[in-house]
Amino acid sequence: MRIFTRLVQPVRQLFFAVIALLMAFPFYWMVTSALKTNDEIWRSPPTLWPEVPLWSNFAAAWNEAPFARYMGNSIFVATAIVVLQVINSGMMAYALTHMKFRLKGVFAGVILFGYMVPATAVYLPGYLVLSELHLLNSYGGLILSNCVSVFAIFLVRQAFLQVSHELVEAGEVDGASHMRILWTVLVPVTRSSFAVLALITFIEQYNNYFWPMLITKDPGLQLVSAGLRSFFVEGGAYGLKWPLIMAASSFTIAPLLLVFLLAQKTIMQSVNMTAGSSKG
Repeated sequence: MRIFTRLVQPVRQLFFAVIALLMAFPFYWMVTSALKTNDEIWRSPPTLWPEVPLWSNFAAAWNEAPFARYMGNSIFVATAIVVLQVINSGMMAYALTHMKFRLKGVFAGVILFGYMVPATAVYLPGYLVLSELHLLNSYGGLILSNCVSVFAIFLVRQAFLQVSHELVEAGEVDGASHMRILWTVLVPVTRSSFAVLALITFIEQYNNYFWPMLITKDPGLQLVSAGLRSFFVEGGAYGLKWPLIMAASSFTIAPLLLVFLLAQKTIMQSVNMTAGSSKG
């Protein structure tokens, strides 16, 4: 039994290492393909590393299209949406978990029901609302149309349910307002859940494609996904310049990797807390 127990841990680590390598390989292939020639990409058998790395492909792709504007738009819009969703979901989740009011259960049920509604089902009414508010083809429309998320409310609500109500009661006894209790008591305790929410929301909005393309027509408002498609058609010549396409795809995901690295520690704390609570 002891020998079996000793073997389980290395085998488990090896298994997850192999899974990690398999998941990372597409990213490796994308970056290395950006350093190859077009003929070398399609060579059979494939080469795992270019014979002569062409680092100039990254500069060529960057200069071929206004990627600085695409990435700037995506970072600005995604960051603004993250901030608004954190504020909205925090206040809504606080009301659903630590406040008493009529029809509280019904209200929570409506929110959970909204979580089951496909996003595409609200595209038409959302477009009509933005049109009436004259927010089409604007940063305001891109941001305000995504400032509330049912998933964000549900995620933060579940995190707040894990916090003892005695903390909230202690704050109320001390005369603290609801806003002060929310932002100085609950948010610090559940900061790992907010970090996960911020990461998921940033990635989702940074890569958002269909909705921004639907409500914006100005090329100056294009986000990264739409910009990459335009580059594929124009600069990539419909796939005839794959090294440049791979180079553009590589440096456009750099902000996502940076955000993940910054939030990695907090996310791991959230995973450890979840695992600890599950064992308990």
